[in-house]
Amino acid sequence: MRIAVISDTHGMNKDVIEALASIDKPDMLIHLGDYVDDGEKISKILGIPVTIVKGNGDPHSNYNEDELIEIDGKKLFLTHGHRHNVVRNLDTLYYKALEMGADLALFGHTHVPVNLVYDDIIIMNPGSPSLPRSDSFTKTFGLIDIGEKINTEIRKII
Repeated sequence: MRIAVISDTHGMNKDVIEALASIDKPDMLIHLGDYVDDGEKISKILGIPVTIVKGNGDPHSNYNEDELIEIDGKKLFLTHGHRHNVVRNLDTLYYKALEMGADLALFGHTHVPVNLVYDDIIIMNPGSPSLPRSDSFTKTFGLIDIGEKINTEIRKII
């Protein structure tokens, strides 16, 4: 199962749509908030199912702020991250994922890509495909491949 992960699109979808259309078609899209409507639009344009959580920029959305989903026997904790203090550090996010029995914790909010493993929990932030804040100001998204193992990567949008 291949999953594309995006966050913090803020109404600017052109680059990420082009990037996702240029790779092998993902089986699923995850949008981690801040303009949940973008997740719906991208899903429709690319013809792939989407799972969405709302961010601090989605106050009137009916989506949940946190979700735990299971794919091929692996548990994924999805959150925008603002309620888990991710701007400061990843401790609260890590302990929430641990409490929920997650194999992978996905978050956004900071617009900075993260892809690390801590005590067998993969923690990923896909960055932002529209308003990056990393040192290089590179637009990014995430890819997850789930099989026997979970493989994650951050892809740059050129």
